[in-house]
Amino acid sequence: MENQLKGKKVAIVVANGFEEVELTKPMEALKNAGATVDIISPEEKSVRAWAETEWGKDYPVDKHIKDVIAQDYDALVLPGGVMNPDHLRINDRVIAFVTGFFDDSKPIAAICHGPWTLIETGELDGRKMTSFKSLKTDLENAGALWVDEEVVTDKGLVTSRTPKDLPAFCKKMIEEIAEGRHDQSGNIRSGGVYQLG
Repeated sequence: MENQLKGKKVAIVVANGFEEVELTKPMEALKNAGATVDIISPEEKSVRAWAETEWGKDYPVDKHIKDVIAQDYDALVLPGGVMNPDHLRINDRVIAFVTGFFDDSKPIAAICHGPWTLIETGELDGRKMTSFKSLKTDLENAGALWVDEEVVTDKGLVTSRTPKDLPAFCKKMIEEIAEGRHDQSGNIRSGGVYQLG
């Protein structure tokens, strides 16, 4: 929906080896809905995609991870790809940035292997989630309630399994970002006022 996210600023965090379509499709959906989107990375100038079975394109980095804080953004998106979250989850600046979205109850959307990075925040206990199936045990060990569904939403946290789920993932991601902050009971929080959500 056009202008549904007008005035919203969204961070997409990636390292080299992210799954290309898991960045391009959500970014396109966010921009079409009126959001401003920044690609944020530990890489300095550009970051390289993985396109299914081989290296994909290079994408310009809008902001280096050392130059951003969660308070600057309304929502976070974490694409997958095997290499990408494996690099992100050992980067202290990335984990501090991602944890800030949990601290502020802001929407987070992670697809495929993207939820791997979320484990390092220590914020997944009791959260209903999905992911690429190989992450199931890792997420359950972190306290998450893992389910095999195309898109799962839990208090502003949106997760999906694979690129095939992108249409449902993008739709739910837009809805949750439009709603704004969610407190830990799942209610939508707007300007300090709690609404049932």
